[in-house]
Order: sequence, then C-alpha cells, then structure tokens
Amino acid sequence: MRTSLKPRRWLSCLAITLVVLAAGCGQTPAPAATDARWAVLGGRLFADTRLGADGRTGCVSCHRPEHAFSDGRPLSLGVYGQTGTRNAPTLLDVGELPHLFWDGRETRLEQVVLQPLTNPVEMGLGSIDDLLQRLRADPKYTAAFADLGGASAEAVAAALAAHLRTLRSGDSAYDRYRSGNRNALGPDEQAGLALFTGKAACSECHVMQKPRPRFTDDHFHHLGINDNAIAGKVAALIPRLDGKCNLGHLVLTEVDIAGLGHFVASRKPADLAAFRTPSLRNVALTAPYMHDGSVATLEEAVDQEVYYRGINKGRPLSMTVEERRQLLAFLRALSAAQ
Repeated sequence: MRTSLKPRRWLSCLAITLVVLAAGCGQTPAPAATDARWAVLGGRLFADTRLGADGRTGCVSCHRPEHAFSDGRPLSLGVYGQTGTRNAPTLLDVGELPHLFWDGRETRLEQVVLQPLTNPVEMGLGSIDDLLQRLRADPKYTAAFADLGGASAEAVAAALAAHLRTLRSGDSAYDRYRSGNRNALGPDEQAGLALFTGKAACSECHVMQKPRPRFTDDHFHHLGINDNAIAGKVAALIPRLDGKCNLGHLVLTEVDIAGLGHFVASRKPADLAAFRTPSLRNVALTAPYMHDGSVATLEEAVDQEVYYRGINKGRPLSMTVEERRQLLAFLRALSAAQ
C-alpha cells in the first residue's frame, strides 16, 4: 500500500521520529542501565498522580500493583475520568518484550514511557515541557534530577524505563514445580498443564521458553474480538493513519482505529485486527481480558481461545467440563503470591 504523505508533512514526521529515536538510542543518559538512582526516581514519577493534567492521574492509576500492574477495568480511565479504547496490560516483565502496546507499534521503552503523559485521554499534559516545568518547580525533583544531570525529556524517559525494567513477575506454583518441587502443583493443575501443552494447544501461542517461560510467542493473532469495529471501514481509515506522527492519540481516542490492531504499525493486510499475544503470567490477576477488555472472566477467555483455536486448526476443539476445570486450575497456578 502506498501512502499519500505530502513532502513537508513527511519531513516533519521524520524529524520528530528521529528525535524520539535519538532519545532512545545514544542520548539517553548512559548510567540509567546500572545506576539504581534512575529506577528509584522512575518509581517516584510512576507513582506521582500530581503529574496528570487534573492533578489526580498518574501511571499508577492504570497500572496498579494489586492487579499485577493492570487496573481491573475493561477500559482504562484517564485524566478527568475519560475512557480510552484499551484494556491496561500488565507491566510485569515489560522490559523483555520485543513489541510494546497491544498493537506493537513501538519497540523500546524509552520511546513509550513519555507518550501517556501527553495523550489527551491518559495523563493529558499539553506537552513534555509542561511536565518539565512541574518537575523543576518541585524542590525534591529538582534535587533528584540535579544528581543525575538535570531534568530533561531524555532523563524522564530514562528514569521511567529504568523503573519499568525492575517490575518482574515472581515465582508461581508452576515455577516451583518446574524447578523440581513436584508437590507445587496438585493433580488437577498437573492435568491442566498436560492439556495446555497437548490437546488444548495453548502453548503454540503462549510459548514456554527456557530457561524461564514467558508464555507468549511475541506475535500477533486474531481472536475475532470486536471485528465489527473495522468491518467495511479499512479503506476509509487508511488516509486517517497517513501522516499521523502520534498514532497513540488516534488509537486511544478512536475505536475504529484501535480495532486495526498491528496493521497501524505494519500496514500489512494480514495484521488487520491482530493483537499481541499477552503473557499468561499472573493471568488470574489481570481480568478483564483482550485488548478491549471485552472478555470479563478467565473462564470466558478460555472458551474464546479454545473456540478460535479450533477454527485455526480447521476442526472443533472440544473439551469436557472436567478438562476445562483442570486447564483453569493450571492457569491460576501461573500467578505469583501478592
């Protein structure tokens, strides 16, 4: 597909893109990878709800520790109670992901972490300069940033990204079982593991990598979720994507654009309405499910997955009531104690 960007607009977008890439590749303060002060400062920024335009909304508003850093809502609520188009995904292990956001439109945390701050339905600031003014007006932030070279967009991005890389999922009952404790999983959970890797074929997409399974193939798949949001609309939607420097604003404010899935990044027809395979770690803590939060319970999510797994295989994948119960028992064993 060919785009219809006009030269000046194309150059403007390119310039902004190069600035963002520079912030993530080379200009981010080098000590962020090894100096623990960056992660500590990032944790303060992450938890500070004063940084939202309404003075009550922060990163933690949509990524709550008690929900494995999701928020328990179908769609997240942002500044002034506005509703977006996305279910907040867990941030645990986010530093290991090759693709970020449900549609995979970004690949580096340093490129991602500033975007919610200026998104009109997330934290709603007018610009990153607005954020920097707030930080520089706070003596505690001024002192913390001074020790690390001063407050700047690059420094904020480095600090937030350093904090997010510390958010790791803990060991679950399954991890203890895999490490040799054969009593860590009960009979139903062990039977569910056999179904997960066998008849139910869950592990084909929720891959159990070694040495520590992440339960995702890092690819994009269709599950028939909310396909009607884009049915018959794709041709009309493409011009609205062309020339847009900030896809995040479109994705979180327009349901039909949000429904395009990975297509917004790849522009490949095969990626229409395809979304990133989420990890199943802590899956029992992150309801509701899917990119739009339209599946309320883990039981419903299993039914949805089994149904479309059968379609993809070209034959029905039927499970007995007992097998479904055992599979659910195993999935619940993937959550670490809170």
